[in-house]
Amino acid sequence: MSSQKEYLLGIDLGTSGTKTVLFDTDGNAVASALVEYPMYQPKNGWAEQDPKDWWNAARDTIRQVLEDSGAAPAAVKGLGISGQMHGLVMLDENGEVLRNSIIWCDQRTQAECDEITEKIGKERLIEITANPALTGFTAGKILWVRKNEPEIYEKCRHILLPKDYVRYMLTGEFATEVSDASGMQLLDVKNRCWSREVLEKLEIDPSLLAKMYESPEVTGTVTAEAAALTGLKEGTPVVGGAGDNAAAAVGTGVVEEGKAFTTLGTSGVVFAHSDSVTIDPKGRVHTFCSAVPGCWTVMSCTLSAGLSLKWFRDTFCGEEKAVAAGMGVDPYYLMDKQAEKSPIGANRLIYLPYLMGERSPLLDPSARGVFFGLSAIHTKYDMLRAVMEGVIYSQRECLDILRGMGVVSSEMLACGGGGSSPFWRQMMADVYGLPVKTVANKEGPALGAAILAGVGAGVYKSVPEACRQVIHVNPAQPPIGENHWQYEKYYEIYRSLYPALKESFSSLAAL
Repeated sequence: MSSQKEYLLGIDLGTSGTKTVLFDTDGNAVASALVEYPMYQPKNGWAEQDPKDWWNAARDTIRQVLEDSGAAPAAVKGLGISGQMHGLVMLDENGEVLRNSIIWCDQRTQAECDEITEKIGKERLIEITANPALTGFTAGKILWVRKNEPEIYEKCRHILLPKDYVRYMLTGEFATEVSDASGMQLLDVKNRCWSREVLEKLEIDPSLLAKMYESPEVTGTVTAEAAALTGLKEGTPVVGGAGDNAAAAVGTGVVEEGKAFTTLGTSGVVFAHSDSVTIDPKGRVHTFCSAVPGCWTVMSCTLSAGLSLKWFRDTFCGEEKAVAAGMGVDPYYLMDKQAEKSPIGANRLIYLPYLMGERSPLLDPSARGVFFGLSAIHTKYDMLRAVMEGVIYSQRECLDILRGMGVVSSEMLACGGGGSSPFWRQMMADVYGLPVKTVANKEGPALGAAILAGVGAGVYKSVPEACRQVIHVNPAQPPIGENHWQYEKYYEIYRSLYPALKESFSSLAAL
């Protein structure tokens, strides 16, 4: 390989594993490596991981991509990290890990969330941190450890987020950045700094928290020790990086006003960029700092998007799975073909996708899935189409809240497993009334982290400029006007169902 070539490194620290990708400065992936690790569930609803697993995975994957690519360590101009948000890492005075990290999907902190709401006030909390107190967020976890493991809390000198622990192991610096810190419930999101008021009222010592940076800023450089372990050159700049969704936004080019993406993975996310800070006073969607300095993002999270389809596949589509295996295709491909046989509105059948309760925009753990309008004429194909439509209606409901906040998108990018289905994308375009595109590069968060590294290292002038240079989108699927008006009728009925059933959901949960 030519020694003239320059590279950027993006690390994506996920829940199931860490993926490291080496990119050239045009955004092409040169080499990639993944190491997986376990999640521990000591009790029902708890979720923990060992931070050392993250560091070992990051160390080994960095070494792997450098070896596989043959890139000279000096040619790597910078490194960025994207990470799962909200996880609590506690270190002692020597920088040693005190306990396993309590991660984003842990549900043990409801009592602490109630305490936070009580101490700060519901409205004031949303005003400062842009979000209601949620069990996923970090602040509740800090209070839980203080209450239940006082001997650990006593020894704690540093509180970090998952990716920031890997940064500490690379650079020796205790640092974080605004996009990931937005999910801790300790940040003044408007002013992009720690909230003195929240810390005082929760009696958390500010010295425990890391130094704050913007996402493309250099937070430190690779130490001699980390260089020896990873194969990187000592002194390689490490930038702030970003939380996973903020990094995905950079990796898909959603970094300017009017741009948004919808991710249909297990959960569903509608994520939009905003040049000004806008907060939903009801806390139905999250406002976080963007990885673009001086900008913000607004995002929703529905709990059972792709999960609804997976549930339907695993429960009702055994035959399709067997046929697909014989054909060497994905069962979802066959399911798409089946759903297409049912008309818009699935012969007057509507599905509510609340299999796990619902977060955005309902904030109701008692909500449950419903097939509404079921009759003797309905087939499995109708039910399948109704599931797919119901998931898109739930995303549209979130998009409508964003629109009501003045966060308007002129186009939509489709990401995640569901985004790879042309049929589902067309449905999204028709229900949203927006053209839907996909990104040519599938490395989302890792590419986003690498772009941020490139800005910090001076390879690119700014995040938006880097994205214009590096990110390529496929041609749009425009909405079909006639389809849009047909879907509108069903969407209105969909919207009326949850308010009508809310009390019944609550009564059912109480049994």
